[in-house]
Amino acid sequence: MSILIIQLPARVRLSADAAAAEAGAAPSASGAKEYSYVLSVDGMSVTRQGRCAAPMLPKADSVVAVMAPTDLSWHRVTLPKAPAARLRAALASMLEEALLDDPENLHLAVAPLPKVGEPTWIAACDHTWLTSQLMTLEKAKIRVERVVPSMAPDEPPTAYFHEEHYGAGNSEEPGSDMLLTWSTGEGLATWPVAGSLSRSLLPDPLPVQARFFATPPVASPAERWLGRAVAVQSPAEHLLLAARSIWNILQFELTPRSKGLYALSDQWRRVMSPQWRPARMGVLALVGAQVLGLNLWAWQQSQLVKSKKAAMVTLLKQAHPQVQAVLDAPAQMRRETEALRAMAGQAGGNDLEALMAAVASAWPPEQPTAGLQYDGNALTLMPPASWGPAELEQFRSKLSAAGVQVESGDGRLTVRRTNG
Repeated sequence: MSILIIQLPARVRLSADAAAAEAGAAPSASGAKEYSYVLSVDGMSVTRQGRCAAPMLPKADSVVAVMAPTDLSWHRVTLPKAPAARLRAALASMLEEALLDDPENLHLAVAPLPKVGEPTWIAACDHTWLTSQLMTLEKAKIRVERVVPSMAPDEPPTAYFHEEHYGAGNSEEPGSDMLLTWSTGEGLATWPVAGSLSRSLLPDPLPVQARFFATPPVASPAERWLGRAVAVQSPAEHLLLAARSIWNILQFELTPRSKGLYALSDQWRRVMSPQWRPARMGVLALVGAQVLGLNLWAWQQSQLVKSKKAAMVTLLKQAHPQVQAVLDAPAQMRRETEALRAMAGQAGGNDLEALMAAVASAWPPEQPTAGLQYDGNALTLMPPASWGPAELEQFRSKLSAAGVQVESGDGRLTVRRTNG
């Protein structure tokens, strides 16, 4: 399942430096805004990368946009208990004093898998800017399914040295516009490394488990500034890593219109992602084992049935050698046995004498039946008029203990042997 990852250009701040950066941003030949992108067929490796205008971006099954770390602010709040339709308003009210802008001008997003009453992270960004970015891509017929942060508050502590996203590659001296994004479980911040105070913003000593990354152009300046080695991570690799995040900034009013279809598509994309490959293989192995086990069990049961049928045929031929063709061994065995019994003059279980004796053992004295009928296999009689449900149940239970079945209907009782 192919995935297109687009780096959204950082929002330009209103300053002289930002204006210069905006003027120096690399436009396309037609003057349209260009986007850095990564195309991957598996979400783990880079298939293609580049920079072009929105209409020239390659097609893919899924599209993820990545926001620059400078475009999001992070706030830790206790998730309120509110209906989904009013959650955004409740969050805006809670964050009103912490936000530098009017909450109505900001877009808010809640961290994945939040729990009511527990602390959670809220991401905030400029609503107008994000909407304009999505509309620009929408005009180019690129439907963004998810918007994820370049980095989010998380453990272990991570330092990422990079250039300014709207002016990357425009500096004459490598590292002169270098930024540092520092992420921990306590929050996330981005600041320029120039100046004497920037180093003091990092904890001292640095956490032992901390990780340090840098884009290739600023790797050497970052190592000199930090005084230790950093791992080189290309922008394409960073985009791939960001796209694997479970964050999605598109919430509340920016939730895709086809929410049900989108959610299904998003879940399918996650299941088909490389991270889920072991789980998929495990499920396939489990299903395969179940199918193989069921087939083996069915084969064993089939062999057992065949062996029992063969044993019944053998028993029939041994007991009644005169039987040449065996079509239904149990029925033929019963028929031949009944014939031998009749020839010997012995009463069978469903003979009139045997059924009469069984009925007499359970029939109350001095209460004759109003009618009696025998059809060669069952005895039908009329119960006394004084019998109620209790007497019928008592009669049935007594005969049932002797292996005789009693059926009632139309005011009559039909008696026959259970094994008859």
